[in-house]
Amino acid sequence: MITLHHLNKSRSKRIIWLLEELGVDYQIKPYQRDSVTFLAPPELKAVHPLGKSPVIEDNGVVITESGAITEYLIDKYGAGKFSPNRGTSEYVEYSQWLHFAESSGILPLLLKVFVLKDGCETNFLNDYADIETSKVMSYVNDSLEGKTYLVADQLTGADFMMSFIIEILEANGSMHLYPNIELYSKQIQSHATYHKANAIEIEHSA
Repeated sequence: MITLHHLNKSRSKRIIWLLEELGVDYQIKPYQRDSVTFLAPPELKAVHPLGKSPVIEDNGVVITESGAITEYLIDKYGAGKFSPNRGTSEYVEYSQWLHFAESSGILPLLLKVFVLKDGCETNFLNDYADIETSKVMSYVNDSLEGKTYLVADQLTGADFMMSFIIEILEANGSMHLYPNIELYSKQIQSHATYHKANAIEIEHSA
Protein backbone atom coordinates (compact mmCIF):
# COMPACT_ATOMS: atom_id res chain seq x y z
CA MET A 1 0.00 0.00 0.00
CA ILE A 2 1.13 3.56 -0.73
CA THR A 3 1.79 5.77 2.28
CA LEU A 4 1.50 9.52 1.78
CA HIS A 5 3.30 11.61 4.38
CA HIS A 6 0.99 14.59 4.32
CA LEU A 7 1.66 18.04 5.79
CA ASN A 8 -1.40 20.21 6.31
CA LYS A 9 -1.69 23.31 4.09
CA SER A 10 0.94 22.14 1.66
CA ARG A 11 1.52 20.90 -1.87
CA SER A 12 0.66 17.45 -0.55
CA LYS A 13 -3.07 17.96 -1.09
CA ARG A 14 -2.73 17.69 -4.84
CA ILE A 15 -1.20 14.25 -4.32
CA ILE A 16 -4.29 13.25 -2.34
CA TRP A 17 -6.40 14.39 -5.29
CA LEU A 18 -4.26 12.38 -7.72
CA LEU A 19 -4.43 9.26 -5.54
CA GLU A 20 -8.20 9.58 -5.35
CA GLU A 21 -8.47 9.92 -9.13
CA LEU A 22 -6.21 6.91 -9.62
CA GLY A 23 -8.37 4.86 -7.29
CA VAL A 24 -5.40 3.12 -5.66
CA ASP A 25 -5.18 1.95 -2.07
CA TYR A 26 -3.26 4.38 0.09
CA GLN A 27 -2.97 5.59 3.62
CA ILE A 28 -2.15 9.01 5.00
CA LYS A 29 0.30 9.75 7.76
CA PRO A 30 -0.52 13.34 8.74
CA TYR A 31 1.81 15.99 10.10
CA GLN A 32 0.92 19.42 11.44
CA ARG A 33 2.75 22.70 10.93
CA ASP A 34 4.12 24.55 13.94
CA SER A 35 1.48 27.12 14.88
CA VAL A 36 4.11 29.85 15.40
CA THR A 37 6.78 29.18 12.77
CA PHE A 38 4.45 27.49 10.24
CA LEU A 39 7.29 25.03 9.60
CA ALA A 40 6.97 21.28 9.21
CA PRO A 41 7.57 19.22 12.37
CA PRO A 42 10.95 17.51 12.87
CA GLU A 43 9.28 14.08 12.64
CA LEU A 44 9.25 14.43 8.86
CA LYS A 45 13.05 14.26 8.84
CA ALA A 46 12.77 10.63 9.87
CA VAL A 47 11.07 10.01 6.52
CA HIS A 48 13.43 12.12 4.39
CA PRO A 49 16.41 14.32 5.41
CA LEU A 50 14.80 17.49 4.03
CA GLY A 51 11.83 17.08 6.37
CA LYS A 52 9.39 18.30 3.75
CA SER A 53 6.11 17.05 2.31
CA PRO A 54 4.78 15.46 0.21
CA VAL A 55 6.68 12.20 0.47
CA ILE A 56 5.32 8.83 -0.59
CA GLU A 57 6.46 5.34 0.25
CA ASP A 58 5.54 2.58 -2.17
CA ASN A 59 6.84 -0.94 -1.57
CA GLY A 60 9.95 0.37 0.15
CA VAL A 61 10.62 3.12 -2.38
CA VAL A 62 10.68 6.66 -0.93
CA ILE A 63 9.88 9.45 -3.39
CA THR A 64 9.95 13.19 -2.77
CA GLU A 65 9.12 16.29 -4.85
CA SER A 66 5.57 16.80 -6.09
CA GLY A 67 6.45 16.58 -9.78
CA ALA A 68 8.43 13.36 -9.38
CA ILE A 69 5.65 11.84 -7.26
CA THR A 70 3.04 12.82 -9.83
CA GLU A 71 5.03 11.32 -12.69
CA TYR A 72 5.75 8.14 -10.73
CA LEU A 73 2.13 7.55 -9.73
CA ILE A 74 0.77 8.23 -13.21
CA ASP A 75 3.40 6.06 -14.90
CA LYS A 76 2.84 3.16 -12.49
CA TYR A 77 -0.88 3.34 -11.76
CA GLY A 78 -2.41 5.57 -14.42
CA ALA A 79 -3.12 2.79 -16.94
CA GLY A 80 -2.66 5.24 -19.79
CA LYS A 81 -4.70 8.02 -18.20
CA PHE A 82 -3.59 11.48 -17.01
CA SER A 83 -0.66 11.74 -19.44
CA PRO A 84 -0.33 12.09 -23.22
CA ASN A 85 1.62 9.43 -25.06
CA ARG A 86 5.39 9.76 -24.81
CA GLY A 87 7.09 10.91 -27.98
CA THR A 88 4.22 13.21 -28.97
CA SER A 89 4.21 17.01 -29.07
CA GLU A 90 1.44 16.93 -26.47
CA TYR A 91 3.73 15.02 -24.10
CA VAL A 92 6.41 17.71 -24.48
CA GLU A 93 3.81 20.37 -23.66
CA TYR A 94 2.60 18.27 -20.73
CA SER A 95 6.11 17.91 -19.34
CA GLN A 96 6.69 21.65 -19.53
CA TRP A 97 3.53 22.44 -17.57
CA LEU A 98 4.30 19.71 -15.06
CA HIS A 99 7.62 21.36 -14.22
CA PHE A 100 6.35 24.93 -14.67
CA ALA A 101 4.18 24.50 -11.59
CA GLU A 102 7.18 24.04 -9.29
CA SER A 103 9.51 26.47 -11.05
CA SER A 104 8.33 29.58 -12.88
CA GLY A 105 4.78 29.29 -11.59
CA ILE A 106 5.29 28.99 -7.86
CA LEU A 107 8.21 31.33 -7.17
CA PRO A 108 6.53 34.76 -7.41
CA LEU A 109 3.43 33.55 -5.60
CA LEU A 110 5.48 32.18 -2.70
CA LEU A 111 7.55 35.35 -2.55
CA LYS A 112 4.33 37.33 -2.14
CA VAL A 113 3.13 34.95 0.58
CA PHE A 114 6.44 35.33 2.46
CA VAL A 115 6.46 39.13 2.15
CA LEU A 116 2.93 39.40 3.49
CA LYS A 117 3.64 36.96 6.30
CA ASP A 118 6.77 38.88 7.30
CA GLY A 119 4.81 42.13 7.41
CA CYS A 120 7.76 44.46 6.93
CA GLU A 121 8.33 47.08 4.25
CA THR A 122 10.58 45.85 1.48
CA ASN A 123 12.87 47.70 -0.90
CA PHE A 124 12.55 45.24 -3.75
CA LEU A 125 10.79 41.92 -3.07
CA ASN A 126 7.17 43.08 -2.85
CA ASP A 127 7.20 44.91 -6.19
CA TYR A 128 9.19 42.12 -7.80
CA ALA A 129 6.70 39.53 -6.60
CA ASP A 130 3.78 41.57 -7.97
CA ILE A 131 5.41 42.11 -11.37
CA GLU A 132 6.49 38.49 -11.74
CA THR A 133 3.12 37.17 -10.57
CA SER A 134 1.35 39.30 -13.17
CA LYS A 135 3.73 38.16 -15.91
CA VAL A 136 3.56 34.47 -15.03
CA MET A 137 -0.19 34.31 -14.41
CA SER A 138 -0.92 36.29 -17.58
CA TYR A 139 1.07 33.66 -19.46
CA VAL A 140 -1.02 30.90 -17.89
CA ASN A 141 -4.22 32.82 -18.58
CA ASP A 142 -3.31 33.34 -22.25
CA SER A 143 -2.28 29.68 -22.60
CA LEU A 144 -5.72 28.59 -21.39
CA GLU A 145 -7.59 30.55 -24.06
CA GLY A 146 -10.17 28.23 -25.57
CA LYS A 147 -9.04 25.28 -23.46
CA THR A 148 -10.73 23.13 -20.85
CA TYR A 149 -7.51 21.71 -19.43
CA LEU A 150 -3.87 22.63 -19.89
CA VAL A 151 -2.97 19.84 -22.31
CA ALA A 152 -4.71 17.50 -24.76
CA ASP A 153 -8.20 18.55 -23.64
CA GLN A 154 -8.04 16.09 -20.76
CA LEU A 155 -7.18 15.99 -17.09
CA THR A 156 -3.45 15.28 -16.77
CA GLY A 157 -0.69 15.41 -14.22
CA ALA A 158 -0.11 19.01 -15.26
CA ASP A 159 -3.53 19.94 -13.88
CA PHE A 160 -2.91 18.17 -10.57
CA MET A 161 0.35 20.09 -10.25
CA MET A 162 -1.15 23.44 -11.23
CA SER A 163 -4.06 23.09 -8.81
CA PHE A 164 -1.84 24.31 -5.97
CA ILE A 165 -0.96 27.42 -7.98
CA ILE A 166 -4.64 28.10 -8.62
CA GLU A 167 -5.47 27.76 -4.93
CA ILE A 168 -2.81 30.32 -3.97
CA LEU A 169 -4.16 32.71 -6.59
CA GLU A 170 -7.65 32.22 -5.19
CA ALA A 171 -6.45 32.77 -1.63
CA ASN A 172 -4.68 36.05 -2.40
CA GLY A 173 -7.79 37.48 -4.04
CA SER A 174 -6.42 38.02 -7.54
CA MET A 175 -8.24 35.29 -9.45
CA HIS A 176 -10.64 37.83 -10.97
CA LEU A 177 -7.76 39.36 -12.93
CA TYR A 178 -7.41 36.20 -15.01
CA PRO A 179 -10.75 35.13 -16.54
CA ASN A 180 -9.39 32.04 -18.29
CA ILE A 181 -7.77 30.81 -15.09
CA GLU A 182 -11.05 31.45 -13.30
CA LEU A 183 -12.86 29.20 -15.78
CA TYR A 184 -10.08 26.64 -15.46
CA SER A 185 -10.45 26.69 -11.69
CA LYS A 186 -14.15 25.92 -12.05
CA GLN A 187 -13.27 23.02 -14.34
CA ILE A 188 -10.88 21.60 -11.75
CA GLN A 189 -13.55 21.97 -9.10
CA SER A 190 -16.00 20.02 -11.27
CA HIS A 191 -14.20 16.82 -10.22
CA ALA A 192 -15.75 15.18 -7.17
CA THR A 193 -12.36 13.80 -6.19
CA TYR A 194 -11.00 17.33 -5.90
CA HIS A 195 -13.56 18.11 -3.22
CA LYS A 196 -12.94 14.76 -1.58
CA ALA A 197 -9.23 15.65 -1.33
CA ASN A 198 -10.18 18.93 0.38
CA ALA A 199 -12.34 17.04 2.85
CA ILE A 200 -9.59 14.50 3.53
CA GLU A 201 -7.10 17.28 4.22
CA ILE A 202 -9.51 18.92 6.68
CA GLU A 203 -10.06 15.55 8.32
CA HIS A 204 -6.31 15.19 8.91
CA SER A 205 -5.75 18.76 10.12
CA ALA A 206 -5.33 19.57 13.79
